[in-house]
Amino acid sequence: MVKINLEACKGFIRQEALQAYQQKALAAFDTLMAGNGEGNDFLGWKTLPDETPESLVSACEKVRDDWKAKGVELVVVIGIGGSYLGAKCAIEALSHAFVRPQGVPQVVFAGNGLSEDYLSELLDLAKMRSTAVVVISKSGTTTEPAVAFRIFKDFLEKTYGKAEAAQRIVAVTDKSRGALKTLADREGYATFVVPDDVGGRFSVLTPVGLVPIAVAGFDIRAMLRGAAAQKKALLEKSVSNPAIQYAAMRNLLHSEGGKAVEILVTYEPKLTYLAEWWKQLYGESEGKDGKGIYPASVADTADLHSMGQFIQEGSRIMFETVVSVEKSHRTLTIGTDPDNLDQLNFLAGQTVGHCNAMATLGTRLAHIDGGVPQLSLSIEKIDEENLGAIFYFFEFACGISAYVLGVNPFNQPGVEAYKKNMFALLNKPGYEEKTAEILKRIQQ
Repeated sequence: MVKINLEACKGFIRQEALQAYQQKALAAFDTLMAGNGEGNDFLGWKTLPDETPESLVSACEKVRDDWKAKGVELVVVIGIGGSYLGAKCAIEALSHAFVRPQGVPQVVFAGNGLSEDYLSELLDLAKMRSTAVVVISKSGTTTEPAVAFRIFKDFLEKTYGKAEAAQRIVAVTDKSRGALKTLADREGYATFVVPDDVGGRFSVLTPVGLVPIAVAGFDIRAMLRGAAAQKKALLEKSVSNPAIQYAAMRNLLHSEGGKAVEILVTYEPKLTYLAEWWKQLYGESEGKDGKGIYPASVADTADLHSMGQFIQEGSRIMFETVVSVEKSHRTLTIGTDPDNLDQLNFLAGQTVGHCNAMATLGTRLAHIDGGVPQLSLSIEKIDEENLGAIFYFFEFACGISAYVLGVNPFNQPGVEAYKKNMFALLNKPGYEEKTAEILKRIQQ
């Protein structure tokens, strides 16, 4: 369960203003719960934690078991944006940083860019490992994942033959239409459905996230339980509801405090991709109509030695949301050195976790003194249940926050602009007029 503490914001706000924004957040909560706001066709994520059928969970686990029986050593997950960030976040958070358990495949990601070197080096790895692919695309025609899938489909078919390759490909796509669905039906791939009423950035608890997380060897049932428990805690219409508190405070700091940037801060390297997932969730949901809070992130304490100076004394345009983990899975105690050349004997007998907690507290106090408001979120530990909880917390709070801001949380009209230019420059049929326009601009 996610806990919230906003005490460190009190010196930066007026109490009357906070009460006003709490009322706005309560009204936005009503809109979200009633399903009568903009984008209400995309609210399917709200019920996923406790309405995901057993048959779907079992089907995800069957892919894991079937590929384990085949001796699959490498799974390439192909997708972009919301089609990979949630799974990447969960797998990075839950995995040992350096060692992969025996019998568990390495899960890597492709289709989230167009780097020739990256794809070539990934093919080098695939040639050394027994490989399978999860391809995630609603349409099957999004350029980056479609390019990667074309390359890896060809590799699998040449390496294993068409029949065996089909057993090594799982498609997560539309239920009835689209290029990938058509191909999957023709070739006999196992398929999972991307729900029509769940947008990509809200899809981590659908097969988009559940299939890769299950294949990586993690407990998707526990993740859904954690999300369900968090959902239950967020259904109360009250200013003590942590999602309402978060939405109200961040909008208050933005609108009246002049804070244009929210920095998500983690002190656990395993949560680095939580920040990447969060940035898409909030950036794509709120950044429209000339509005929005710019989502950024730092991974401390490392980034205190790179971004710390700016955060401490630079432009006062930001506030920080610190995500803390209360309990480590391991304990590591600092020893004594007789020479004490590093002058660290004062830490002897203390744990590294305690030092990290004190670094977190000390940094927060310093940044408050430097004029940076601090929101604090915490989870008990990094495991499937707590990740499910924080995924659902941020999604639910995002819906409330965007409605407070006055935008549709569930569309992304600006995403198509770069694609039109790219298609024109690549001479895609139907873009001839756009190609001529761009070439004229370049020549000027």
